[in-house]
Amino acid sequence: MTRVQRWERRAEVPLLMLAAAFLLAYAWPVLDPRMSPSVRTVLTVASWTVWAAFAIDFAVRIHLADDRPRYVRSHWYDVALIALPMLRPLRLLRLLALARVLHRSTAGSLVGKVSTYVAGTALVSVGLGAIAALDAEQDAPGANITSFGDALWWATTTVTTVGYGDHFPVTTSGRLVAVALMLVGIGSIGAVTAGVAAWFVGQVAAEHELESGTDHAE
Repeated sequence: MTRVQRWERRAEVPLLMLAAAFLLAYAWPVLDPRMSPSVRTVLTVASWTVWAAFAIDFAVRIHLADDRPRYVRSHWYDVALIALPMLRPLRLLRLLALARVLHRSTAGSLVGKVSTYVAGTALVSVGLGAIAALDAEQDAPGANITSFGDALWWATTTVTTVGYGDHFPVTTSGRLVAVALMLVGIGSIGAVTAGVAAWFVGQVAAEHELESGTDHAE
C-alpha cells in the first residue's frame, strides 16, 4: 500500500462527514431562499471551509505521491474540481467535487456489487442534480423549475432518459446540469443492461453445467 493510499484510508471517514456538511451548507440556502442573512452567511463560511479541507486533502495527496507531476496529471479532474468553482459562474461544480469524494470513499466497498453501485449513483445524481438545477433556475426569467418538487421530477425523468418535457432548464448552468444527468442516465442504463445480461448468461451456464453433471452421472 502506497503512502497516498494509506492517507486516503485514514481520511475516508472525515471526508465523508465533511461531504455531508458541505451538502447541507449548499442545499439549505437553495431550498430555503427566505432564510435570514446571518444563517446564510454562516452556511457560506461553512461551505468554503469544507472546500478548503478538500483542497488540503488534495495537496497532502500530492505531497505523499512518489511522482508528483505524474500524480497531478493523472488526477487533473481533481485539480479542475478544486480550482474552477472558485469562479462564481462555475459554483455548481462544487457538487461534482462532492460526488468525487463520495465515489472515492465508496468504490472500494462496492466491488462486485454493480447493481447496488449503479442504483446508488443514480439516486445521488438525482438528488444533487435536482438541487443544482433549482439553484440555477429558480430565479431565472421564464424558468419553469421553481420548486424542489419540480426539480426532483425533472431530474428523475432526465436521469432515466424519459424526458417528458413538462419541465426543462432555461439557463446555461441548468442545461449543463442536464447534460451531466443525461450522461449518468445513459451510463446507468448501460450498466444495468449489461448486469442483467451477465446474470442471464450465468444462469444459462449454471443450468448447462448441471445438466452435463446429470448426464455424466447416468
